[in-house]
Parts: sequence; structure tokens; C-alpha cells
Amino acid sequence: MKRDVSGLESNEFDLLVIGGGIFGACAAWDAAQRGLSTALIERQDWASATSAHSYKMVHGGIRYIQHGDVFRVRQSSAERRAFLRIAPHLVQPLPIVIPTYGHGLRGKAFLRTGMALYDLLTLDRNRGIRSAERKIPNCRSMSRDETLELFPGLKPDGLTGSAVFCDGQMYNPTRLVLGVVRSAFDEGAVVANYVEALSFVQDDDRIKGARVRDCLTGDEFEIRAKCVINAAGPYSEHLLKRGLEKESAPVGPYSRDACFVIGRRLFKHDFAVAVQGATKDPEAIVGRGERHLFLVPWRNYTLVGVWHKVYQGDPDSLEMSAEDLHGFLDEINGAYPDLKLTIGDVTRVNCGLVPFGENEDDAVNLKYGHRSQLIDHGARDRLQGLITLIGVRYTTGRFEACRAVNLACRKLGVRSPACRTDRTPLPGGDIESMESLLVTARSQCPPEIPDEILRSLVRNYGTEYGDLLSYLDEDPTLAMTLGTSRTIQAQVVHGIRHEMAMKLTDLLFRRTDIGTGEDPGIDEIMTCVNLMAVELCWDEKRVEDEVQEVLELSTAAALERSENLRSPHNITN
Repeated sequence: MKRDVSGLESNEFDLLVIGGGIFGACAAWDAAQRGLSTALIERQDWASATSAHSYKMVHGGIRYIQHGDVFRVRQSSAERRAFLRIAPHLVQPLPIVIPTYGHGLRGKAFLRTGMALYDLLTLDRNRGIRSAERKIPNCRSMSRDETLELFPGLKPDGLTGSAVFCDGQMYNPTRLVLGVVRSAFDEGAVVANYVEALSFVQDDDRIKGARVRDCLTGDEFEIRAKCVINAAGPYSEHLLKRGLEKESAPVGPYSRDACFVIGRRLFKHDFAVAVQGATKDPEAIVGRGERHLFLVPWRNYTLVGVWHKVYQGDPDSLEMSAEDLHGFLDEINGAYPDLKLTIGDVTRVNCGLVPFGENEDDAVNLKYGHRSQLIDHGARDRLQGLITLIGVRYTTGRFEACRAVNLACRKLGVRSPACRTDRTPLPGGDIESMESLLVTARSQCPPEIPDEILRSLVRNYGTEYGDLLSYLDEDPTLAMTLGTSRTIQAQVVHGIRHEMAMKLTDLLFRRTDIGTGEDPGIDEIMTCVNLMAVELCWDEKRVEDEVQEVLELSTAAALERSENLRSPHNITN
């Protein structure tokens, strides 16, 4: 997969997609698969903003039962099924325990009734999923003793047991988006990261493309297209404001969704647990009390979240104050006192922007966004050739992209085949059984590659793990691991040569596992930057700049910049 800037300038496309998160990537893949000539651009790296900082969950919609929103239950379950089917190496079932207390709304009987209804509404949740290990089981109950055995620090007073349901979890959200971009590329799309849309090319009341800048060279040029999908997430509205000759109506408020990573597994098993936080859901038809916070095992870490806050600033200035982080720690420690988490336990802070519901300025119990926004500017603003898609949840990215491409086809007057992205495996995803694939990989892998490294390769690359092993024939030293991470040097070279990694941050935070759960060590940073310098012919100044950018993005640096952690100094995402 090569970055083709010249191809962007020299062609006229049926469709230009702006934004390389999950929504834009899926739109480009769907369009290219249907036969539309397609271009996809992203002003930074693929999945470098909200998609990268998600909670790694593929939600099946169980929460919408209490809203009476059957449509969202069905939609979410279908999209979870699609990801489990097309990317079984990157998405797997995650069992989640909800403790029950006493009787009534917080009791086991009430919760199991709701879960039974959920099972009934999602009877088709495993359709087309070939491997039993990737299927979502029915919800079930656990006794008080079983629950305390898994989570001994739960508040015991009134505890009657728990209910257990399964959702989906992403092993690596950024690599999942990268797989979608690669699929679009394989279908003929011209794709390029670090290309920023500056404005739209407008002829009277019709959009005919975009004026863009190559962020790596500074060159500006036009991309001509018959239709444009603006899928830049929280940046979409800013692009509309600065890029149109006529003002477009505003989109609406956003939420800063935040979570953080604990640098170890808090529990010695693969179950997540939901505990009740400090705020309520004002839109729930039937509420069980406060909203849930989750403690989730992920790789060798624990994810904690999610917190929401109305955000009205510039997306480029998105940040989380140390005061906020302390508040989150206090809330989770209050909900699960045995944790006793401190700032020193936090190895990564994630936050991103998603559309939110309408809330009063001083509201504590916030209304969340319900639907993604698909805007036909021809109908709304009398501006033909432009569509804006702003998604609410990573889970629905594929579905909403399909809707956007359907609309684009209608506007282009094209009769296209139906969307097939829900059943087309991503690269490396044509897998019958993950466990069988691991056994096969072990038999083909050199003995010097440890099992934990091999498992990481298979989880990240699926059936294409052999591409990484082939580098070892070229240079056996590429089998060396990078610091304490489960990453080998061959992955760095592969990311540069075949996955469009243009900067050191791309490799550390998005192509490999090195910096996704904790700050990369200086040895890992220097090994990676030296490999990139050789591959991309960087001079000493470029090497210094790349290393400095990584250090400035580290969690440790952000915390150090806050001399007083309870002052409103900020931790960036």
C-alpha cells in the first residue's frame, strides 16, 4: 500500500472521501468495492484521532434495552456480528459481569429479564460467524460466590450475584481501520495520509472536489471529484465553515469521551466488570441507578472508563486536565474501593470527540448522542455534490458508511450493487478458527520467536503473519524484539514499506503495539527511528524532530508538565 499523491491530482474521481477514521475508511472501501473511482485522504495518519482513542469495544447494543430503542439494539448487534465475521483476528467476544444487589431494579431477576429480552432481539447475532470461539453466547447469571471469586473487591453488602453478557473487543482499533484502508486500496481506491482538505472546489451551487495540501511537502493542489463525502468526524464542521462559499448550518455539540489505561492486569482472568459511577442516564425508560463504568482486560493492561463531557472547543485543542483525571480516579476508586488506583498506575490517557445529545450548560446527568448524522447538503443547503457523515460510535462505522455511499450513488445517478463490506474479510481475516491458525503458525514459525510474540503477530495480521516472517529470510536480526513490547523489528520495516507509515508516531502508536498501552521506552524509540531513517533516508535533523514529537506525546511528559496535578493543567490525548 503506497501513498499516491500524484494519483490524487491527475485523476477525476466519482467520489472523494475526506477523513481516515473508521467512517471515512469504510466509505472509501464500500465505494471502491461497488466500482466507483474513489479517493481517500486524511490530514494526519489513519485512525489518528477519535478512532484510535476509543474504548476498544464493539457494542452489541444491550444498553439500548433500557431506552426501548429496538432499532439501535438490532443495528448494533448486526454491526458487532459483521466485525466478528470480517476481522476475527482483531475482534473477539468479551464477557462482562454486572453485579446485582438486593431486589427490584438492581436485583438479579430484573436484570436477567432484560438480558433475556436482549437475547431474543438478537437471535441472529452469530449468523455467518464460522468459528465457535468467535460466537456471542446467551446471557447468563452467576452466584454471589462465583462473582466474588472473580472480583473479590466488590462491595459485598447486599450483593446477590451477577448477570453476564458478551460484547466485542478490538485487539487493535488502529490496525482495524488500517485493514479497511488497505481493503479500499486493494479495490482500486487512491489513498493518501497526511493530505489535508483546505476548502472545497465550488462552482455556483455544486461541489466539484477539494483543494488540499500535502502536509509532508507543503504542496497544494486540487482533487477533482463528482461527489465528496466529508467524513472528518469532529473536524467536519470546521471544514464546512472554512471551506464553503456559503455558510452551512451547524452540526451540533460534541462529547469528549475519555478513558485511561492501567499498566497491568488488575484481575487474573478475561472477564470485564461494570460498576456504578456517579451520574445517571436521564433518557432511560427504566434505570437501575447510576451509569456504569467498566474495568476491562485488554492485552496485558486494564482499560478504565468511559467518562463524557460536553466539549465546544477546537478539536485540535482537545485535552483532559489532570484535575479531570484525578476526578475519574476518585470515582472509580469509590465504586470499587479495593483498587486504590493512583496517577502512577495510569500509562495511557485516551480521549476523542463524538456527537452528543442536547444538554443544559450545567447538566450533570448528560444525554448522549443517539444517531450518526448523515447530511445531504443538496437537500439541506441547496449545495449539490456534498455529503457530510459524522458518526456516533466506532461500532456503526461500516453501517453508516454504507448509508453514505448509497446516497452518493443516488446523487451520481449510478446503479451500483449492494454493499458487501459486512461479509468481505479484511486482509488477513479469512480465518476458520483462530486457535487452529495459531497452531499452524507455530509449526511454520522459527523457534526463536516466542509464543507470545507469535500470538501478537497472528492477532495483528491474521493469515498474513507469514509476510512478517519472510523478512527474517532477508535479515534474521529483524526477529529481535523491541524492548518489553511484543513487537519485532520486522513489523517496523513492514509498516514503512507496505503500510504507509510516514512518521515515527505512525509506527509506535498505530502500526505496532509498542505505544498503544504505555509510553514507548527510549530504546524502542531509537531502534524504530533508526530503522525508519535507513528506509526513508532521513537526515539527523529529521530524526531529532521525530523523536521529540514522540516524547511530547507521551503520557509521562504530559503529567510532568502539570506541576500541580490538581490544577487545571492539561493532559493531551
